[in-house]
Amino acid sequence: MAHARIYQRPKSSMQSGRAGTQNWVLEFEPAEAKKPDPLTGWAGSGDTREQVRLSFATVEEAKAYADKNGITTTVIPAPVQTLKLQTYADNFR
Repeated sequence: MAHARIYQRPKSSMQSGRAGTQNWVLEFEPAEAKKPDPLTGWAGSGDTREQVRLSFATVEEAKAYADKNGITTTVIPAPVQTLKLQTYADNFR
């Protein structure tokens, strides 16, 4: 049985806009631990579901998709966005 988490992607600190933050993402939990490759030393596993990341407009659409395909889910609520309002002059106080 596959398990996934549904969350809303937070805004990156490197971007000024909010592009892509309104969508909900369904991402599968890792099924097995990563282990180092003996030849290259890179960490990896045989679980290919970690590479799948589905995007939905609403959390209800993501839940409906998971229920239809027999995927158990955990919904992580969207983080509360707080604005820190300051003026340019506040940098010199």
